[in-house]
Amino acid sequence: MPLACFQSSCNRLASCFAVFFLVLLQTRIATSALIMSMRNRHNNYHHRRPMVRTNQSTCALFLGSWVRDESYPLYQSSYCPTIIDAEFNCQMYGRPDSEYLKYRWQPLNCELPRFNGLEFLLKMRGKSIMFVGDSLGRNQWESLICMVSSSVPQAYTQMSRGDPFSIFKFSEYDVTISFYKAPYLVDIDVVQGRRVLRLEEISGNANAWRNADNRGRTNLKIDRWDYMESGGTYYQDMDRLVALERGLGTWAKWVDANIDTTRTRVFFQSISPTHYNPSEWSAGTTTATTKNCYGETAPVSGSTYPGEFPDQMRVVDTVIRGMQNPAYLLDITMLSELRKDGHPSIYSGDLSPQQRANPDRSADCSHWCLPGLPDTWNQLLYTALFF
Repeated sequence: MPLACFQSSCNRLASCFAVFFLVLLQTRIATSALIMSMRNRHNNYHHRRPMVRTNQSTCALFLGSWVRDESYPLYQSSYCPTIIDAEFNCQMYGRPDSEYLKYRWQPLNCELPRFNGLEFLLKMRGKSIMFVGDSLGRNQWESLICMVSSSVPQAYTQMSRGDPFSIFKFSEYDVTISFYKAPYLVDIDVVQGRRVLRLEEISGNANAWRNADNRGRTNLKIDRWDYMESGGTYYQDMDRLVALERGLGTWAKWVDANIDTTRTRVFFQSISPTHYNPSEWSAGTTTATTKNCYGETAPVSGSTYPGEFPDQMRVVDTVIRGMQNPAYLLDITMLSELRKDGHPSIYSGDLSPQQRANPDRSADCSHWCLPGLPDTWNQLLYTALFF
């Protein structure tokens, strides 16, 4: 197939496979963990929720409801203004309500340990954690830095932002929390002037993850592609679930072949949902007054989401179960689906005044405010790591 690209196909592809973010928690001297997760950009759903249970635990961490707690949030956005990017800093950019900050995740049959930043640093001494993925990975990376920093306000820290690699270090504890930008995990190469997403090639990015403490980098800084390549064949379009399974399978094989499980724990974080369709949470009982998450100020009540479940999770479940050493699934999809109130909406520093005046077209209902939901994701990671 000649390497020529049609714009419509490129646009479909750009929204097809950008579903991953990876968190790599790697140690220099002791145990570590690797965490993967996915974002939902495709609105592909099944009516019946799959039973995704790669974790064996007596505590159903990911089943529960949101309860009001006046002791939240765990930190204030004003405490770490240099950490939180403008697109996530909802309070700074005019969000008028603050009730969304006052909710805590309550599992059905156990208590979630409250996050303790000092304990995190002491248990992580001499280790590093790396978030790898797209802007949602950066969303969670910034959340964890703020959560830890607020517990040790006098600690000496160092920060360096770059593309694709950014790092934050708590020097006296020898703990680093870094972010590596690799939206698709698998590699992108340039062939005859065209960007090719290689579904079975991961060595470029993986070398950077393996050498995280040495600030390893890939040769290319590319966010989009013109073609996908699989088995030597180039595609302008492909069934997105097939592409997902091949790309995620490539990652899983790399983990099985390269991760020393005596030193590294592997996690995969499930799909982060979007809230662009009010009919999903209205469940037909009321007439939606907005076209997206704009104006939402409280979570969905109860422990189930009336909308449909992302069908990408079936692929995730299949791939993870097929690993020699299955990743721990941080199954945050349902609890995040309930948080229709947690998005920046129009209160993002990335929007112009004209865009803010038109929430139907401009509201961001895929990222999350900070403080906000990613703090709970990190609290669950904290629980999985240490409890």
